[in-house]
Amino acid sequence: MKQLASLPSDIKQYLIITGNYWAFTLTDGALRMLVVLYFHQLGYSPLSIAMLFLFYEIFGVITNLFGGYLGARLGLNKTMNLGLVLQIVSLLMLTASQDWLTVVYVMAAQALSGIAKDLNKMSAKSSIKMLVASGQEGTLFKWVAILTGSKNALKGIGFFLGGLLLTLLSFKGAMLLMAIVLSLIWCFSIVALKQDLGKAKNKPKFSEIFSKSRAINILSAARLFLFAARDVWFVVALPVFLSQTFNWDHWHVGGFLALWVIGYGIVQSVAPTLFNLEKGMSVAKETVTWALLLSFVTLLICFALYFQWSTSVLLIVGLLIFGALFAVNSSLHSYLIVSMADADGVSLDVGFYYMANALGRLLGTVLSGWIFQAYGLIACLAISFSFILLTAAISTKLPKKL
Repeated sequence: MKQLASLPSDIKQYLIITGNYWAFTLTDGALRMLVVLYFHQLGYSPLSIAMLFLFYEIFGVITNLFGGYLGARLGLNKTMNLGLVLQIVSLLMLTASQDWLTVVYVMAAQALSGIAKDLNKMSAKSSIKMLVASGQEGTLFKWVAILTGSKNALKGIGFFLGGLLLTLLSFKGAMLLMAIVLSLIWCFSIVALKQDLGKAKNKPKFSEIFSKSRAINILSAARLFLFAARDVWFVVALPVFLSQTFNWDHWHVGGFLALWVIGYGIVQSVAPTLFNLEKGMSVAKETVTWALLLSFVTLLICFALYFQWSTSVLLIVGLLIFGALFAVNSSLHSYLIVSMADADGVSLDVGFYYMANALGRLLGTVLSGWIFQAYGLIACLAISFSFILLTAAISTKLPKKL
């Protein structure tokens, strides 16, 4: 405790923000798994279960767009704490009796959870910009990567936590326990976080929610297609394919994907070691190179399935390589947006960027179900490959240097 008390103020704030984000992420991952498993037990169809998350994604787009404005006006501590409150409300809504848990009701609760998640994420990512001294690009990349990577690893652990809580407690009991834990963290966060963190000196106008930076607009467009490329085959198509083709049961599919997400998060955390920022990094060259590597692996997986080359082995190996390369791409993008963002009102730029991220997830999710049902997994992979090539093409327009 003495060592913690003696840490510099910016380190303490970073640890508080990270701990806050970790706690939220665990409940977010657990909530997703709890909803899937519980409503599957109740006899809901896969399409109905997917619909429960529709508002979660849609409101993520809206929240990132307007959340950045709120962060710049009110301060990032307030938007982060607001995200915690909304998640607590969402969890408490789901403690209602089974008769209340209709599709519409759960969609409303998930909408609140989606707003909460993106408020929390936008606030956490933006806050790092305010805590790292200007010019310390290596430190900035490291802090962003640790926050982002640990979040994804914990989300995977949250999947396991959700299954465990449903086994040990009832669905209602699991929701109530998570709401109580988050309430305690919220109380601590209110006291411990700086009151003016990320608050813009010049109050931004509402019209400034759209980025005026060419570089950030280009990076946002690249991010949109990057995440659409992942989710177009990962969200719906892949779990169903693993279940139907490999005869994996629900727990095998869920466990494998949870481990994939954990590994993905670990690679994100160590991604900065692949770049030498001291010598200066060519932004356009690095983003294009890593996107092309990802596209090559995606194309190989597509060919392996089309020509039926040891499908089970190559798909699993390809998935692992895809996950590692995607993690590096994602970590690089996450660092670049924080680095490029204007320090005064940083959340405006970060919020706009993650709006594009959420829009890409939404596009990929919708296409994943439709394309897989109509044409199969190979078609989903072909579209993923095309989206990654678009990401690379767009990234060529990024500046050479920061």
